[in-house]
Amino acid sequence: MDGIILVDKPAEWTSMDVCAHLRGVLHERHIGHTGTLDPNATGLLVVLAGKGTKAAKYAENDDKEYHARLRLGMETDTQDIWGTVLRQRPACVSREQIEAALDRFRGPIMQLPPMYSAIKRKGKKLYEIARRGGEVEREPRPIHIHRLELTEQDGQGDWGLEITCSKGTYIRTLCHDIGMALGCGGCMSALRRVRAGRFTVDMAHTLEQIRSDPEGCVLPVEMIGQGGPA
Repeated sequence: MDGIILVDKPAEWTSMDVCAHLRGVLHERHIGHTGTLDPNATGLLVVLAGKGTKAAKYAENDDKEYHARLRLGMETDTQDIWGTVLRQRPACVSREQIEAALDRFRGPIMQLPPMYSAIKRKGKKLYEIARRGGEVEREPRPIHIHRLELTEQDGQGDWGLEITCSKGTYIRTLCHDIGMALGCGGCMSALRRVRAGRFTVDMAHTLEQIRSDPEGCVLPVEMIGQGGPA
């Protein structure tokens, strides 16, 4: 089966878990995706099947859009709430102070990739090194934050962020860096991808829907080259 499957990835599934599951559902050995989502993140995962995997190069530079939650006052080793807490402190900052801090993260910036990432160093993924308690020097990478907006604060005190960014952006690291800029520390408490290129999460299917009607959930490969539907 050749084509594109837009998946609304549930939490606690890795991106490769989704691909492995779809190999069985679609009876197709060649399955891949165009951009990893962390296990605890949800939202749009663009999966390519069969000959569609050859189209990955046309989507790899697509911008992404996310809805994230920022928890101030907490730092962890993974830069999200699922890691080991390194320090906690009161976060006595106003909305105006957060808005002012966000200014320095808009546009082209350099970002230091986190140790808990799939980037390879001498053939080993950084998260494998980190899980053994190690740390290696990393080089900052250029990214572009096209849009960064502060939304509402929830009942736990976490702030909402809406982000449109380039390939290679780590939202966990962005949350961490915003917290450091504010002087209280911070980490990511939730993440949902809502767009990749011109594909949106509204077009995506749950795994249950895909299992119920696999063929009905497959889009033509040519849509990658067109950037998705208009």
